[in-house]
Amino acid sequence: MFSGLVRGDAQIAQLDKKDQTIKLIVKCAPDFLQNVKIGDSIAINGTCLTVESFTTDSFQVTMMPQTFKKTIFKDSNVGDQLNVERSLEVGQRLEGHIVTGHIDDLATVTQKKINENAIEIWLEFPPRLQKQIVAQGSIAINGVSLTVMDTEKNQFSVGLIPHTQDETNLSKLKIGSEVNIETDILGKYVSKNLEKSN
Repeated sequence: MFSGLVRGDAQIAQLDKKDQTIKLIVKCAPDFLQNVKIGDSIAINGTCLTVESFTTDSFQVTMMPQTFKKTIFKDSNVGDQLNVERSLEVGQRLEGHIVTGHIDDLATVTQKKINENAIEIWLEFPPRLQKQIVAQGSIAINGVSLTVMDTEKNQFSVGLIPHTQDETNLSKLKIGSEVNIETDILGKYVSKNLEKSN
């Protein structure tokens, strides 16, 4: 379980692809890995992955074919900046929103503009997620907890405040860039129950 409050100071140090399996070595700040153990969960660009091995400033994970198909990692390269987050501990403040690390699908950037000190981004998402994305609701983009500003058909907008621009990889997105998205877990349950009642 995660909160969507990420650190963007990690990068891909090694990337090994074999068919639809990916082994990834992530380089990060040593303090991020304090007390890490093999088997721990770490969200990388919003994707919950398991630590298989680690050093003082890096860790390795393996992605299975389902992760390959549903995330942006199939198009990643060595040196790419990553958003990373350790799993929540009981007793921590939940300052973002509840993020599971289970990616729903990809969204594509369609517009990007500066709005005073914020960056406004519009993204197109698969129509099947339409009932789960609402204005003023929560969404995780590459693992970053954000508030949906507005929606239009199968597009939604978010705003990046200066802190988010500085601390994550979202400010580097361009028109056409793909991102991992996870809709709000509460919205999923509401949507599912409404389907059953119809």
